[in-house]
Amino acid sequence: MAVRLVVDREREIDQFEPEEYWTLHAELSKAADASPKIFSAALHNIGGKRVGRDKDVPLSTQAALAPVLKDLEQAAWSVANVKRGERKRNPAPPFTTSTMQQDASRRLGYTARRTMAVAQSLYEGVDLAGNGSVGLITYMRTDSLNVAAEAQAEVRQLVTERYGADSLPATAPQYKTKSKGAQEAHEAVRPTSVMRTPEQVQADLTRDQFRLYQLIWRRMVASQMLPAIYETVAAEIDAAAQSETYGFRASGSLLRSPGFLQVYEESADEDAQVDEPETDVPVLDAGDALQLQKLLPEQHFTQPPPRFTEASLIKILEENGIGRPSTYAPTISTIQARGYVLSESRRLMPTAIGIQVTDMLMEHFSDVLDVSFTRKMEEELDSIAEGERNWVPVIGGFYGPFAKQVELAQAEIEVIPQVPEYVDKDCPKCSQRLLVRYGRYGKFVACSGFPDCRHVEPLLEKINVACPTCTADLVERRTRKGRTFFGCVRYPECEWTSWKRPLAMPCPDCNGMLVQSSKNKTSCLECKAVAVLLVPETAA
Repeated sequence: MAVRLVVDREREIDQFEPEEYWTLHAELSKAADASPKIFSAALHNIGGKRVGRDKDVPLSTQAALAPVLKDLEQAAWSVANVKRGERKRNPAPPFTTSTMQQDASRRLGYTARRTMAVAQSLYEGVDLAGNGSVGLITYMRTDSLNVAAEAQAEVRQLVTERYGADSLPATAPQYKTKSKGAQEAHEAVRPTSVMRTPEQVQADLTRDQFRLYQLIWRRMVASQMLPAIYETVAAEIDAAAQSETYGFRASGSLLRSPGFLQVYEESADEDAQVDEPETDVPVLDAGDALQLQKLLPEQHFTQPPPRFTEASLIKILEENGIGRPSTYAPTISTIQARGYVLSESRRLMPTAIGIQVTDMLMEHFSDVLDVSFTRKMEEELDSIAEGERNWVPVIGGFYGPFAKQVELAQAEIEVIPQVPEYVDKDCPKCSQRLLVRYGRYGKFVACSGFPDCRHVEPLLEKINVACPTCTADLVERRTRKGRTFFGCVRYPECEWTSWKRPLAMPCPDCNGMLVQSSKNKTSCLECKAVAVLLVPETAA
């Protein structure tokens, strides 16, 4: 099922066609201020009609935006309404297996397998100076959010001593799991004693153990603290032009009480949609006249859905009721070890054999490779484990039809030999042909005479950009640890390299080399200018 999710996502990316759209921000200041404080507001509506993709006024081209810009240059700007309020941000609950794997992936760059191996060592025990072997965390394969009352009392004592009693709620919070099939025999993943702070045990831990223990400790302590409180302000701004009234919106917030943020802040999903950035809004009142400083139109292109990371794949598996805490890491390790999925720059992509196997299984076993079937089967197996159902009719109801499907598939499926992918080059050691193979960090070139000849070399994938030093081709390479970088094909004669992907288009300011500095930003290696990426790059 995990392979199918990766394959389906890859096809979504392949079929995606980017669409252009534009947004507009205005830099404004209070007209009456001698030393005006500039703030930003986003175009929200035109004549009461909402602006944005899939809304009443999409502004899908620069031509559609041009008359708006012309109109706004002569508009009268004023504050229509100001709303002040308060926003609470609640702490995240203690870790379950899946949330621990996701946070360790996002914060520490650990694979699910690595996270579980380190957690296992912390659970089994670490030799602490003067104390012998001590288990530092509770059982790490769990989907429960329960925490023992004794542990909560210990956290409250620590928080009182470190941050003050005013950082604690009146009563210890209780968290409920959202997972329908959660097995709550164990507690959440937490330190066995929060009094053993990360700093106290650091000298006895490896670097990996310390970093994961610190993450678990902070999450547990923060989960028992008060929410963070923000003061919020939202200003509705009218720009009255000759032909239309334009509505802009500026919003901002100020942290008034940090609460749990003194200890820990939950990492954001790397693929989550980015909200409209907040601005530092000055003190405004309804009716205040404003002065336009600058209009900032910005071109965007819709982006394809991102490839899964291990963290996002675990999240989608859990949301769909596929697998259990003990199976997430082995599942992801297995699909990579068998060559169905590759990890490229921490993103999972299917191999040719992974796509081929998925298509064959979908043709003959589409009901078995269905999310709802997998979820239903997991629930039925749970009910057997809990003694609610007899295993014989459950397994019999599945196996009878499945055995017939297997028999039919064996008769119909044509055995397709895997054709080697040769490269246009012979082995420098034994003169046999070189071919492309798949390894832990992606594709590489190896001798077809393996295991007699063990010659290997990197697969140099050209990116259709010329080297700024010698004009030869730039290629994508990988370090020994699998990190992607870009360099000249003539290395070591030419040593030009970049961690960021070079772009074919030159810098419009100095004609220097542009690189993709983020998902939708470019920067110039020569003049350091930063700009919006106008042409969407292929999803990495």
